[in-house]
Amino acid sequence: MTDQDRRPELGVCYYPEQWSEEKWAEDAARMVALGLTWVRVAEFAWAKIEPKPDHFDWAWLDRAVETLGAAGLKVILCTPTAAPPKWLVDLYPEILPVAEDGTVRKFGARRHYCFSSIRYREEAARITGEIAGRYGKNPHVHAWQTDNEYGDHDTIHSYSPAAEEAFRLWLQARYGTIDALNEAWGTSFWSMTYQGFDQIDLPNNLVEEPSPTHRVDFMRFSSDQVKSFNKAQVEIIRALSPGRPVTHNYMNQNTDFDHYAVGEDLDIASWDVYPMGGLVHGRLSDADKARYLRVGDPDQTSFNHDLYRAVGRGRMWVMEQQPGPVNWATSNQAPADGMVRLWTWLAHAHGCEMVSYFRWRQAPFAQEQFHAGLLLSDSTPDQAFREVAEVVAEAQALPAAGPRARARVAFVLDYPSRWATLTLPQGQTYRANHIALDWYGALRRLGLDIDIIGQHSDLAGYDLVVAPDLVIPDPGFVRRLAASGAKALFGPRAGSKTETMQTPATLAPGPLGALLDFRVLRVESLPDYHGERLVMGNRTLAARRWRETIETHEKALARFAGDYRDGAPAFIGNDRARYLATLPDPGSLREVMADTLSWAGVAHLPDLGDLRLTRRGGLTFAFNYGPAAAEVPAPSGARFHIGGRLLPPVGVAVWSDQDRTTSR
Repeated sequence: MTDQDRRPELGVCYYPEQWSEEKWAEDAARMVALGLTWVRVAEFAWAKIEPKPDHFDWAWLDRAVETLGAAGLKVILCTPTAAPPKWLVDLYPEILPVAEDGTVRKFGARRHYCFSSIRYREEAARITGEIAGRYGKNPHVHAWQTDNEYGDHDTIHSYSPAAEEAFRLWLQARYGTIDALNEAWGTSFWSMTYQGFDQIDLPNNLVEEPSPTHRVDFMRFSSDQVKSFNKAQVEIIRALSPGRPVTHNYMNQNTDFDHYAVGEDLDIASWDVYPMGGLVHGRLSDADKARYLRVGDPDQTSFNHDLYRAVGRGRMWVMEQQPGPVNWATSNQAPADGMVRLWTWLAHAHGCEMVSYFRWRQAPFAQEQFHAGLLLSDSTPDQAFREVAEVVAEAQALPAAGPRARARVAFVLDYPSRWATLTLPQGQTYRANHIALDWYGALRRLGLDIDIIGQHSDLAGYDLVVAPDLVIPDPGFVRRLAASGAKALFGPRAGSKTETMQTPATLAPGPLGALLDFRVLRVESLPDYHGERLVMGNRTLAARRWRETIETHEKALARFAGDYRDGAPAFIGNDRARYLATLPDPGSLREVMADTLSWAGVAHLPDLGDLRLTRRGGLTFAFNYGPAAAEVPAPSGARFHIGGRLLPPVGVAVWSDQDRTTSR
């Protein structure tokens, strides 16, 4: 058992190009003294590395890598392609991305490139080859990051001439003939028929909305462009820096591209954790946002940990952990004292191998002056610095935990289905990402560990598979699910669209009809001022925003109650699968989930409220997001390694179910 299994490794994001070289050695020594072992550098350093075309200044980066490495830090070196320099834009202005309204997005910030630009792909490969060639076998470079935050600032979808040309070629490869495309897109509607692929425009600046297949195909194409762009860098790094893992830092709640597909070419999936902005821009009611203002949504961060553990096929890092207030949200509150410590242990509990804090020192200039770091801009330690030191000290008390075991419940996140609901929301309040978090949160409040999966994932060992928004089920996935022995719960809209965004010939649920005998006859999106009631046994539940009329021979587990179609099935099921035809309110959703877990034979706890539990190896971790102390549901013989049975607000407890000998 290694230390990596026992405690999280910790790191930090550092920008030697932004600080006087006289500070580097002192900074490196302070990082090591704090307990950090990793440092990420150079993701925005292209202009410093190559100040003029084909004129490289490696000396400063050579010294920085040597200084950090000699101090005992493992360097994560980045390809600097997220910020092409001004001279490159001036030479090749066609590399710039084009916004949906047709505006060319200019130089002066970052992520100012189009994934479809052949010229930019060549330049990105060139600079990747240069940096990987120079540092690929450097003993201080232990890992690589490609680019930075694909999808940030809405940059996946570019509407440039290069994107239009590439999209037409992609469509021709996908459909073969223009007649096949016309059939798939339904172009007989509104006289939209095409005579050739060269007639097809990008789906922006139209008088009315485009064919939904047109738009979803553009999303598929754009996702494929990200995958191929990333893969090109990975292949260069692997050739020039063998044996060092390659990662990319994904973002919270971004589904603009297929993260599983990009992850196929990576060794580790990492992501950037900013719970304060995630709360402000997230799913919760204003009252709950006020309640959790300084701790964040209790389930959003965990959801993403579980997602990226799946994307990384079991290996996940946090590349940027929020250490204090940030600068980019609509409001930028500070986290409660103790939350950086909690978030670090939360990541470890969910299987994270390394947590890296953004950033070492707060910048006194440029766009992110209000973004906190571990140090203030004058190098004074800030609150997070002290909390990191606390984590380092606490880690010594932990016995070997081992990796996370497979959960009993799998949760399906399917990217094409997300693109389908973005294209055809059928109501402005329908947000699949919010619905998924509601479902995930309902399960987590009942004490469950969750594995997030895609339709490609292995289903062996799961007792229950939940799919809140599987709009486009793959027939192969349905067959494997049926053969797996797992029970399944599907949310509304499941199976409602084919791969070409058309209604199935047999109506929804399409291929899921092999598991459940029903048809969806009508769908409604409902305003927030209207509520639906449904009766389940002797309980009356509340629902909102969505209702379906279904025809079924399955058992009705709950029925709608009210003036409109009173008694219509709202929740149906058999011994293999269940279907929910509406969106219950949070409390009612927990009742549905508890009933479903019991049906599936999955043990669960009573509602934990503000507590969340996560298990890793033989350890149980508890986290208190609430404003009051709470008792953790530890067995009577539990041995506490961190914290105790009564958990204060922002508290963390870690225990073994029974006393055991600690191996060091």
